[in-house]
Amino acid sequence: MSRFIKSALVFALAMAGAGWQAQAAPASAVTSTPTGLGRPATTAEVAAWDIDVRPDFKGLPKGSGTVAAGQVIWEGRCASCHGTFGESNEVFTPIVGGTTPDDIKTGHVAALKTGRQPQKTTLMKVATVSTLWDYINRAMPWTAPKSLKTDEVYAVLAYILNMGEIVPDDFTLSDQNIAEVQKRMPNRNGMETNHGMWDIKGKPDVHSVACMKNCPVEPGVRSTLPEPSRNAHGNIALQNRTFGPVRGADTTKPAPTAPVGSAAPAAATAAAAAAPVAAESAGLKLAKQNACVACHGITNKIVGPAFSDVAARYRGDAGAPAALAAKVRAGTGGTWGAIPMPAQASLKDDELQTLVAWVLGGAK
Repeated sequence: MSRFIKSALVFALAMAGAGWQAQAAPASAVTSTPTGLGRPATTAEVAAWDIDVRPDFKGLPKGSGTVAAGQVIWEGRCASCHGTFGESNEVFTPIVGGTTPDDIKTGHVAALKTGRQPQKTTLMKVATVSTLWDYINRAMPWTAPKSLKTDEVYAVLAYILNMGEIVPDDFTLSDQNIAEVQKRMPNRNGMETNHGMWDIKGKPDVHSVACMKNCPVEPGVRSTLPEPSRNAHGNIALQNRTFGPVRGADTTKPAPTAPVGSAAPAAATAAAAAAPVAAESAGLKLAKQNACVACHGITNKIVGPAFSDVAARYRGDAGAPAALAAKVRAGTGGTWGAIPMPAQASLKDDELQTLVAWVLGGAK
């Protein structure tokens, strides 16, 4: 080993030791520029993120909720996307359906093998009731994730289980009896767990012998939407929640023809997406922020009517601003179809007036 390498190694070890000492020392002892990065998370910060619930129910908070209470919450905050009975296919795939009393007895959903139910529902696929609790708690409602209280999550889940005929009408779901409910999940025995994704001591679920050498690197499109389906449900770029990672192509424009992975189309797409954002109106920004565009297109119906159709219906009506504001604030159902519109209680009064004025003005 050369003297230069020896000197460099000694210096690196010295620096590592100094860094460790600086991090190990109390915060009050560090008076010069700190060499460490960050700080230990507080108990409250850890608790805010530590919300996962395992299949053995570790992490499940104490609480309870009745089927009846869940139905009230469901109709007000869930039915607009999932249907009154969890059967809707308008926004997301159905939650309920495709399971039988025999499935509850065996723990295997027969329709998954027979194909009797072409579209797989949530209760057909999910094996653990903890998965449902955890997902509702962290991600629902779609427009306001993590806004449900613990007892409300229990109640909503109880109503879903009741719709699937897993629990009776008068049932109260709680942390004390959820393990018993697990024994009645229709697909509880339908999940393979003897693999490394579930048990670190299990066998890997892949057995690849590929050499991974001389692999082709030319990028290419492997999957695309058929052109007639590209914009069938409105512009995907406008239908993202404003929190978390979001992606969505501008489906009002033709699909790019250049290979996936090339720099030029990506730059052009970013520039095209940024241009209208700078010039968009306050009303459109509010519509995006409150997920209105997930159900309403500007000029096309998605789940609810197009904004332009709403403007046309109220044209010339002097009482339209107050009437529409009241419907947006409280939610409504039956005006434009069977699926109700959830209430927008979080909008401030001035935001509500801006949004309504934008819609009635033609949603430009």
